[in-house]
Amino acid sequence: MKLAEKVAVITGGTTGIGLAMAKRFASEGAHVYITGRRQPELDAAVQAIGAGAQGMRVDSADQAQLQSLFDRVRAQHGKLDVLVANAGGGSLLPLGQITEAHFDDTFGRNVKGTLFTVQTALPLLGQGSSVILTGSTAASGGTEAFSVYAASKAAVRAFARNWILDLKGRGIRVNTLSPGPTRTAGLVELVGTDAAQQQGFLDHLAGLIPSGRVGEPDEIAKAAVFLASDDASFVNGIELFVDGGQRQI
Repeated sequence: MKLAEKVAVITGGTTGIGLAMAKRFASEGAHVYITGRRQPELDAAVQAIGAGAQGMRVDSADQAQLQSLFDRVRAQHGKLDVLVANAGGGSLLPLGQITEAHFDDTFGRNVKGTLFTVQTALPLLGQGSSVILTGSTAASGGTEAFSVYAASKAAVRAFARNWILDLKGRGIRVNTLSPGPTRTAGLVELVGTDAAQQQGFLDHLAGLIPSGRVGEPDEIAKAAVFLASDDASFVNGIELFVDGGQRQI
């Protein structure tokens, strides 16, 4: 198994890509901790992952809650091998309608949360550890009414480029994993709750992708296993697109 006996933390691990990563990591032998902001979803995710997974209710924009998370990891394992800063999200608002609350929520979750998740975990990370930041293809192209989210994910990509220099010599790798459109509740709910409208949205996105379809969460998770594992021991600072070729054209 590629992650045997490794200790992994995945923030935002209760649904979608984060949950798929947690399941894959556990199946590859990792001790998995996940976080979420809602206890019922957190409990359901821990049960779905199995293999001794643990969940903790954490808002990644709250430094005190992050500290409690990593204090728990230290007390139970004394180390952290893999950190996936995945918690985040966004919503659609066009220029002219963007509010301060919308901006603060998006940057708080995606930028502030990512920064302080990694910084708080830093004392636990040692030689050979892997940090994975969840980016997005949105940061590398234009999407109507999605500028704040795209800008926040561009900031995440910039973190990886700079942090590998800050961490030079410590043996900690930092990479960005950027999914393309992926079949998750978070994606389809951007256009509301109507099933026909959601399917039309997915069909539209599929038409933009050379592979002719949207991705599945487990396909992103498989790429995360690679970045987390020793197979990627000389992979550092990259942005790995898992997008069916969307950003290569």
